[in-house]
Amino acid sequence: MKHALILPILLPLFTGGLLLVLHQLSLTVKRAISMLACWALLPIAIWLVLLAGDGELRTYALGGWQAPFGIVLVLDRLAALMLLVNAFLAAFALLYACRGDDEQGPNFHTLFQFQLLGINGAFLTGDLFNLFVFFEILLIASYALLLHGNSARQVSAGMHYVVLNLLGSSFFLIGISMLYGLTGTLNMADLAVRVGNADAGRAPLIAAAGFLLLVVFGLKAAMVPLHLWLPKAYATAPASVAALFAIMTKVGIYAILRVFTLIFGSTAGAVANLLDGWLWPLALVTLAIGILGVLAARELRQMLAQLVIVSVGTLLAGIALGSVQGLSAALYYLIHSTMVAGGLFLLADLIVRQRGNEGGRLVLAAALRQPLLLGSLFFFGAISVIGLPPFSGFLGKLMLLRAVEPGYSALALWSIVLIGGLGMVVAMSRAGSLLFWRAAYDPKDESIHAPKSDGLRLLACIALLSCSLLLVILAKPLQTYIQATAAQLLDLAPYRQIVGGGNA
Repeated sequence: MKHALILPILLPLFTGGLLLVLHQLSLTVKRAISMLACWALLPIAIWLVLLAGDGELRTYALGGWQAPFGIVLVLDRLAALMLLVNAFLAAFALLYACRGDDEQGPNFHTLFQFQLLGINGAFLTGDLFNLFVFFEILLIASYALLLHGNSARQVSAGMHYVVLNLLGSSFFLIGISMLYGLTGTLNMADLAVRVGNADAGRAPLIAAAGFLLLVVFGLKAAMVPLHLWLPKAYATAPASVAALFAIMTKVGIYAILRVFTLIFGSTAGAVANLLDGWLWPLALVTLAIGILGVLAARELRQMLAQLVIVSVGTLLAGIALGSVQGLSAALYYLIHSTMVAGGLFLLADLIVRQRGNEGGRLVLAAALRQPLLLGSLFFFGAISVIGLPPFSGFLGKLMLLRAVEPGYSALALWSIVLIGGLGMVVAMSRAGSLLFWRAAYDPKDESIHAPKSDGLRLLACIALLSCSLLLVILAKPLQTYIQATAAQLLDLAPYRQIVGGGNA
């Protein structure tokens, strides 16, 4: 099974290529091929998590060319965990898509597979240039998926999204070009060694390249003030695409975590801990702006998009702490927020389908066909995303608040998290009352003729939302794994040894 490490890349690559070549196949056959490939990623990801659980770093040198000269994939606990989160989310997002979202364009499944290829590759790659390549693959696929349906709102949001990310790609190229010119390598493990050994005269330019990368990754993660593309993009995308996009911001978070612990971490010499003094205020501002956005939202899907920004701020706060406890809290919250956000985007679509002319607008409208079922799911998701017990959002926030040392930082974080939690209670309560409680029967509204929710759509939605409860049930073994993951990230010696050959 030494080739298992490359399977999360090869499987969507070949599946997407096959679907592209055989684009004239019937939709039923395309669905079957895509579903088979997507669900096959789950056992592969589980196997890789078990493989990485022994704490050993594993590398895969493509073509036999060892680091730092060849293309190298690296598997550690963090990469394996992210692959599993992506595989689980994608499996149910695709299941939802197969109930109608994929009928709006001929190449939906091809694009979906290429999106998975880019995301999985970003988690596994061991060098910055291939991180750029995989970023471009997932971004190009996301451009097309966002515009899937060709509505005017999608085109408007898509143009904003495309232009900003093209600008980000330009900055990415400039940043890695600077690092290559200064160090002669783009392999992340080799960069960690060479940046640490760089003379003081090169430190300002290396730091400038690092801050360019922070801008790029911050744009992908939707960190304030680089977040303006996200609300419209997520609110206009098809439900299954928006659910998959729940992990898109986490790719940016992953890149920040990977690059700024390994290359610009404690062993980086003159540029050691480059983000100290920057990431913490950015995290708090992102968290505060996201909460204000939730309160200001007047449309259900826009409110959910703002909740994604809140999760980004929370994750950045955990990373900014720089400790095993802080990183552990961030990783637990990452899993929670990805799954719950994905489930809520699917649930929002189920609600919109039964609201007739009002759609997702948070205004009074006629009663839904299934108010009890959809209202219960909304209440479950709201409690979890707000962070109230006994669900995973509460555990994630509690871990984060316990990880911060007493002082001004603790005062700022506790204040924003707790006051923000109250704000989210207000926002979600207002939305729930307008969607379910204050709705009334209106014989003139077409929503009374809307069909009941499709069974497979409901299954996909419930599966993702139920992860909030599952994460509580599995909290102890999961916490053990993510604490080991955080400790592994901060122990840089094994990563630096990859340049010497690693475990090919």
